[in-house]
Amino acid sequence: MSTMLRIGVLGAAAIAPSALIKPARENARVSVVAVAARDRVRAAEFARRHGVPTVHTDYTELLADPDVDAVYVPLPNGLHAEWTLKALDAGKHVLCEKPFTANRAEAELVADAADAARAERGLVVMEAFHYRYHPLAERMREIVASGELGEVRRIETALCFPLPRFGDIRYDYGLAGGAAMDAGCYAVHAARLLGGEPRVVSARALTMRRDPRVDRAMTAELSYPGGATGRVRASMWSRSLLSMRARVVGSDATMSVFNFVAPQVFHRLTVRPPKGGPRRVERVAGPSSYACQLEAFAAAVLDGGPVLTPARDAVATMGLLDDVYRAAGLPLRGER
Repeated sequence: MSTMLRIGVLGAAAIAPSALIKPARENARVSVVAVAARDRVRAAEFARRHGVPTVHTDYTELLADPDVDAVYVPLPNGLHAEWTLKALDAGKHVLCEKPFTANRAEAELVADAADAARAERGLVVMEAFHYRYHPLAERMREIVASGELGEVRRIETALCFPLPRFGDIRYDYGLAGGAAMDAGCYAVHAARLLGGEPRVVSARALTMRRDPRVDRAMTAELSYPGGATGRVRASMWSRSLLSMRARVVGSDATMSVFNFVAPQVFHRLTVRPPKGGPRRVERVAGPSSYACQLEAFAAAVLDGGPVLTPARDAVATMGLLDDVYRAAGLPLRGER
């Protein structure tokens, strides 16, 4: 087994520097060796700015590069399934940005291919939910699982941020855009992490005037098998300008977490008894969530380490997102 993981980037996406380029510079076992974009000039500029040695004229050419072991897929949501499948066919490991695909049916197709590629060729596929690889996410899960909160009664998660650039691809239905897809996938994934597998009871969307198929904000009510209720909120443009929270209400205590998504910037975890008493505030040390994610990806490929966000896990997340859209009366992403 090689001691170096050589990664190529499909698309000169804005997320790539923070999600891959910077953490790769700090990881002795990872090297970003190539980039491809539909616009070669853009790819060349990206390569020059970030010190990437090889520029390919298209994605297929990068997948054929024998010096690339794995690919990072930060393309628009609607292209994730297609290029993850093509990367697996080319024998590459895949780190694919969230949301994993446009809908559950696509996720199942990719998960089947990923399972086969893992069994036959040892290939790794990881969904890039970077927050899950920071120690804070495991600490959140650990507190709930320990029983410290008592019987879990309600779980609330939210990711809301302002994105007033309405021409952004994240508002493009044809590219599987929408607030639930871009921000809500975090809230849905965290809701699953903290409470297991819920069902969607109801959902309400605020939609774009120019394309009512696209949600700019989404709220969904959930129900868990054990009787707990839940709520997920997502917004790219609404009155909820900024919220990155998780809250679990139990019979004995409540856990509240501020900024579970990017804890390296700032975060706060608080456990509070329901009827007064001293609260406990924790800060969970760790490098950036992107550095944690990249290290986990490298360890999975080079050492056979665990993958906390495999393709099969993405099927459940995408299924919930499909149910949210159905409950809100909106078409599924990827439908034509």
